Amino acid sequence: MGYTLGIDVGGSATKIVGFTENKDVAGMLQVKAADQVTSMYGAIGRFSHEYGVPLGDITQIVLTGVGASFFDDDIYGIPTEKVDEFRAIGYGGLRLAGMAEAYVVSMGTGTAFVRASEAGIAHIGGSGVGGGTLLGLSSIMAFKTDIESILALAEDGKIENVDLLVGDIFKADIPSLPAHATAANFGKVKSTASEADFAIGAINMIVQTIGMLAVFAARNDAIKDIVLIGNLTTLPQARGTFEAIGAMHGARFTIPPNAVFATAIGAAEWHFKQAAGL
Repeated sequence: MGYTLGIDVGGSATKIVGFTENKDVAGMLQVKAADQVTSMYGAIGRFSHEYGVPLGDITQIVLTGVGASFFDDDIYGIPTEKVDEFRAIGYGGLRLAGMAEAYVVSMGTGTAFVRASEAGIAHIGGSGVGGGTLLGLSSIMAFKTDIESILALAEDGKIENVDLLVGDIFKADIPSLPAHATAANFGKVKSTASEADFAIGAINMIVQTIGMLAVFAARNDAIKDIVLIGNLTTLPQARGTFEAIGAMHGARFTIPPNAVFATAIGAAEWHFKQAAGL
């Protein structure tokens, strides 16, 4: 049996997804290493070991991501090709969500917005607000530099100690703005605010910013489905925040299973479409 590997070589981690000849997922994993080359080769070796796939059974490798630029030749003598990351984002998001068209939002170190359909993939823009923002702000405000510590700290945070809410400034009901909606991120920082409050405030600001940018992107389009992928989809606060934004603005947010691996999946999906002449 021949296997196709879709590999997303990121700045801090490599994600790999293997597919059988029938285009079924055979396995997926991610590896972190000090540099992209080590990470990519480590991911292939670990995939081969964990899923019992000999290198000789791998017939195609498809690379994407910022680290793909480090590789110009076939890897281990296996036919290797590269695909534009935005195409991989779009095709991966559609496949995981089971949709024919959607806006796909890749939330990594920064954030990329892609309009995806069977007619084609279009990169419509991006934002520097993302996981890198969370790590940077947390290192300043809460002296935490890894995501696990930030999330643990945020569990005890109270958003009302840092954010100005609509209910703080409007006593009457506003149909389109519930009292719990944010009027200003970090607009009401109390003198008693703790590091935990700062941590939850930073998470809330980043997720809300990404959600509203996605809403604006889709506002004048017939497409109202927004598929969220990338590492930030694993934040415990993400799903509830996006659902609240969608309810207020008429958008349908979806975080599909295995959203962290969407770009690697999209790389292989692009290859399958190219091979089929689609």
